[in-house]
Amino acid sequence: MYFDIFNGDGDGICALHQLRLAEPQPEAVCITGVKRDIKLLAKPELAETEDAMITVLDVSLDSNRDGLLELLARNNTIQYIDHHAAEPIPDNPLLTAHIDLSADTCTSLIVNKLLSDRFAAWAVCGAYGDNLHVQAEKLSASLGLKELQINSLREIGELLNYNGYGADIADLHFEPAELYRAVSKYTDPLAFHSESPELGRLRDGFRNDMERAMAVREYPNTGQNRLYFFPDEAWARRVSGVFANLKAREKMDAAHALITENSDNSLRISVRAPLNDKRDAVQLCKQFPTGGGREAAAGINSLPAEMLDQFIEKFNSTYP
Repeated sequence: MYFDIFNGDGDGICALHQLRLAEPQPEAVCITGVKRDIKLLAKPELAETEDAMITVLDVSLDSNRDGLLELLARNNTIQYIDHHAAEPIPDNPLLTAHIDLSADTCTSLIVNKLLSDRFAAWAVCGAYGDNLHVQAEKLSASLGLKELQINSLREIGELLNYNGYGADIADLHFEPAELYRAVSKYTDPLAFHSESPELGRLRDGFRNDMERAMAVREYPNTGQNRLYFFPDEAWARRVSGVFANLKAREKMDAAHALITENSDNSLRISVRAPLNDKRDAVQLCKQFPTGGGREAAAGINSLPAEMLDQFIEKFNSTYP
């Protein structure tokens, strides 16, 4: 059996799509979820899996270490491609790991490198989705793309990424595996941009959600770092990642944190390190329960409300 396990955001989808354009596996079982549903190797579908071929894309090895070790113990052959926290990487002949922790890469760019630019336009989409605009622009330039084409690829990446955010699948416009299947019909992302009804639906939803988000004022804070507080509503959860990326690009020397209320009164937090100093976001978030991520962007799934002041203090001291 074949399994494709991938983050349900733009980077995860674009990374898998490149790989499957190069190495089709039409019978592969897809396992994914909302962006922050990252413990994918512990899913029930894998509980008794053995002697399978498994590809894992864009989910932290640290968060999936137990599941990974169990799958290796059951003689599964695993290819792991990612850019999140992953130390140490298990030494096992059944595991092939392509993991790059640089703040200036993403899984789509790693796959693109492995494929020697065969489907590089999709890597551009993934990089834009992960807020790596400089890297996306460099790759676009190497492909000789025109401004209108680049803008289309940027919109694809950002809208695919937008769809991945939510507390659960009910928040999303499309279940991520369904959206991947829609993408998988297209070799050319520009054709997907002009023809896909799914992208049109995402465009309309994004426009409506962003109108609400842009009306939210900054949460009080000292210094140049910016905080935003969003309500416990589906639109706020959907738009949180793209909104945080937008604000980070507006003020590249500042760190940003988007705080969203959960239904149980805990808080969901998205952190963006300054784009001019992409460091320590994951170290900051891992100091708190349910925190994780990478150097440039990280989050906390469920912060107890009484720890908010402590988080803000550490946030500001991390990025003085």
